[in-house]
Amino acid sequence: MPKNLIKNPCGEEGLKHWEDVQNGGDGWKVEDLPDDGQIPFHGKFFVTSFGLCSKSQVIDLLKEGYTEEKLDAQPHIVVSEWHAAHTGCGCSYDLSVQLLSGTREVIGEFNIKYHTIPSTDGSWRQIKHTFWNYGPGVRFIKFTHSGKDTRFWKGWFGVRMTNSSVTIEA
Repeated sequence: MPKNLIKNPCGEEGLKHWEDVQNGGDGWKVEDLPDDGQIPFHGKFFVTSFGLCSKSQVIDLLKEGYTEEKLDAQPHIVVSEWHAAHTGCGCSYDLSVQLLSGTREVIGEFNIKYHTIPSTDGSWRQIKHTFWNYGPGVRFIKFTHSGKDTRFWKGWFGVRMTNSSVTIEA
């Protein structure tokens, strides 16, 4: 199984390893996942508030042990994240993943922008995307996600996110 390059993907360490943290509304919160069988893992999740909350990680692929030769062979890069709306309140959810050169120029990009999720039964959904045939030169990956609730309720009724993942397939 390929190594997940996202550090602290579920909030087990609070906001440690996350950068450019924006705490809109009441800010980010980490909660325990319900043990209801909806998703194939246990642990914690991040939840947003009524103002925009966002955070990112930049992964240095050379520091992670990948060689320039390996990266220039354009291995599949798989990104994934689980997300859900609160049962009583809709939310907006954004995910942006950028493949960056050594000078941080964008080589490839995957975006879900301003995706509105209506109030639901709280079902978790997985977003998954595979980068392939993107060209040589990728040295960094920037993973950014954000969201907020759509009713501006005080507290943490925004999008829930967990198990963020970036892997490189051999």
